[in-house]
Amino acid sequence: MLVWERPEPPNRPVLAPLSRERIVGAAIRLADADGLEAVSLRKVAAALDVGPMRLYGYIATKDELLDLMVDAVYAEIRPAGHGWREVLRSLAETTRQAAHQHEWLADLIGGRPQLGPNALARGEAVVAAMGGVDVDTVMPVVDAVNAYVIGAVRRESTERRAERATGMDKQQWQATFGPYLERTFATGRFPALATVVRDGAHLDADQTFRTGLDFLLDGIEAHISG
Repeated sequence: MLVWERPEPPNRPVLAPLSRERIVGAAIRLADADGLEAVSLRKVAAALDVGPMRLYGYIATKDELLDLMVDAVYAEIRPAGHGWREVLRSLAETTRQAAHQHEWLADLIGGRPQLGPNALARGEAVVAAMGGVDVDTVMPVVDAVNAYVIGAVRRESTERRAERATGMDKQQWQATFGPYLERTFATGRFPALATVVRDGAHLDADQTFRTGLDFLLDGIEAHISG
């Protein structure tokens, strides 16, 4: 029986009452502060001031805990809007917002579908908004948007981690490596790349995300309309 279906232990008169909600909340706070490496059943138990063995009545494995954490964050992702395009845009933007709030989320989304109740509610809202779209097109479209968002938030997460690890923000990194690029471009070996770097628009993270999302949604709309 999956953790979503397995009942919690009955309440007992104890000094530190437990529930899956409390356990997951403590795990999320640890991950938000110090990343997924800070999350273990032992550390969560310590944060709740209980013995680790008490957690096993509610959660059998760390993988179950991670699944519950992801689904709890999915409750923050509520796609809304009129029509499929608005809802897909909302899906992308609210997923990105959640990943910014919980940086560790980028490490856990993707791969096999999440099957928790909040993830299913999110999926229901998105698919319902595509009611007028051919049924064989629905999931490829949703998968394309999800793939774009996952790739974008993972890139942004990697950038933030690099800033923390090196102590250099994007502007400092560019200032450090810019002279190397100028010397390389001066060889004439990379003329197309040199033109783009020197003359092209340099968008910030928000602009990059929204521009790429517009390209994707425009392509989806052209396919559906055609």
